[in-house]
Amino acid sequence: MKTLIYLVIGIFFGIVLFKSEAASWFRIYEMFQFDSFHMYGIIGSALAIGVLGIQLIKKIGIKSFYGEKISFIPKEKGFKRYLVGGVFFGLGWALAGACPGPIFTLLGAGFLPILVVLLSAVLGTYIYGLLKDKLPH
Repeated sequence: MKTLIYLVIGIFFGIVLFKSEAASWFRIYEMFQFDSFHMYGIIGSALAIGVLGIQLIKKIGIKSFYGEKISFIPKEKGFKRYLVGGVFFGLGWALAGACPGPIFTLLGAGFLPILVVLLSAVLGTYIYGLLKDKLPH
């Protein structure tokens, strides 16, 4: 039953991404050219909702769907890894025209060439998993 709920939520998320044009290559291109506020508004709204949600979880003590306490483990402070990771993520996003969320939305909308991007993302994640112990973090 939980799998069905997750599937419905994922489909709803995909519809929202598609209808808001967050999965549109042209909107992403406009964002990287600083020609439009559209994507920055979507990303900023998601960021604000995420920050508020995390603060509510911490303050009220909201539990997970499984009834477990949600805890946040602080990460090491550092600038270099976020800079390098952000550059790689941004380059991939700019080259592919899609970040991981819209990949599935575009595939569901019938844009089959996005399969190349999906397979590349899976391959890149697999390679990272093999090399992560040898990389500086």
